[in-house]
Amino acid sequence: MGNRLALVRAERGWKKARLLHELRAAATRRGEQLPKDESLGRRVAVWENQDGVVGDFYRELLCEVYRCSAAELGLVEPPRSEPAAADLVTESFELPEFTRVDPGLVDLLRSQTQTLRLLDRRLGGTAVHGQAVAHVETVQNLVRNALPGTAREHAADELGQAAALAGWQALDMGRLPEAWRLHEIATAAARESGHAAGLGYARAQQAFILLDAGRTADALDLITSAQDTARGPIPSELVAWLHAARGEALAALGERDAALRALDAATAALPPRPEHALPYLMLDAGHLARWRGHCLARLGEASAIDDLGVALAAMPEGQYARAEVGLRVDLALALRARGEVAEARTQAEQAGRLAGRTGSERQRRRIRQLLGQ
Repeated sequence: MGNRLALVRAERGWKKARLLHELRAAATRRGEQLPKDESLGRRVAVWENQDGVVGDFYRELLCEVYRCSAAELGLVEPPRSEPAAADLVTESFELPEFTRVDPGLVDLLRSQTQTLRLLDRRLGGTAVHGQAVAHVETVQNLVRNALPGTAREHAADELGQAAALAGWQALDMGRLPEAWRLHEIATAAARESGHAAGLGYARAQQAFILLDAGRTADALDLITSAQDTARGPIPSELVAWLHAARGEALAALGERDAALRALDAATAALPPRPEHALPYLMLDAGHLARWRGHCLARLGEASAIDDLGVALAAMPEGQYARAEVGLRVDLALALRARGEVAEARTQAEQAGRLAGRTGSERQRRRIRQLLGQ
C-alpha cells in the first residue's frame, strides 16, 4: 500500500523545511528531540519517494502536524467496511454551546490586550504575566466555541496577539517551555485569522526562544520562514522588524557582514514616520538604533556604543523599563570591548537594579555573565 505523504504535503503547499519545522515543534511538545534536519530530511524523502516504513512515533507526529488520521495519510489500511447508516445513529449528539462573538466583544478584548501591553512595557512581564495568561485562556475559549465568520477571525487575530505578548513575557522570565507553548497558540490563532502579518510576527518572535536556547541556526531558519510567510501587502514597519530580527540571528551566528546587511535593509524599509499600523509592534529610528547596537554588541564591536547612546538618549524615562535593561546590558558589553571596564560595570550594575524591578531573568542571566558572577 502506497502512502499519501507527498500528496498531502503538496496539497498544503508546504516546503520540506516547513514540514521539518512542524515535526520538530510537535516532538518538542511531547518532550522529545528529533535528529538534525539533514538526517530528518533524508527520512522524509524515503517516506515520500520510496514508500518507506513509518514507525509508530513518527506516524503520530505526522498525523498531528497534518491533522489527518493514519488511514487518511495512507500509513495504515483503511477499515474494510463501513458501518450501516442505521448503526451510526445509536445515541444522541449534543452540539457545544456556541459563544456569541461580535465586533463589540472583539473591541473589548482588543482593549484589554492593549492595556496589558502598555503595563508590560512600563512594569515588565512579572507584574502582569498572570493576567496575560488568563486573558489568553479567555480569548482561546471564546474562539474555540465561536461559530465561523468574520468576528471569529478577528477574535483569532486578537488571540494571536495576546498569546505572543504572554509568550514574550515568559521568555523574559526565563520560562522557555511556557514561552514556546504560548507562541504555538499565537501561530495557530494567526493562521486561523488569515492575517499574514500576525503569523509572520509570531513565528519570528518564536525564533528568539531558540536563540536563548542556543539553537541559533534553527532560529535563523524560523525567521526566514516568517519572512516568506509575511510576503504581500504588510506594513513597512513589520518588514523592517523582520529584517532586524534576521540581523540579530546572523549576529548570534557571528556572521558580521550578513548581519549588517540585514540591519541596513531594516533601516531602508522603515518608513520616515511611524505608521502604527500594528498595535503590537513598536519600531522607529530610536528602537532600530538600539537593535543595531545590540547586534554589534553581540559581535563584540566597540562601535555599538554610538548606536546604543543614541537609543538611550531617545528613550523616554520610565516608559520602556524592560527595553532599557537590555540596552544598558548591551552598552556594558560594548564598553568592555573598548576597554572601559569601570564604566561597563557601572552600566551593568544599573541594568541589574532595573532587571530586579522588572523581573527579567533573561537579562539578569546576561548581567551575571558580564560581571563574572
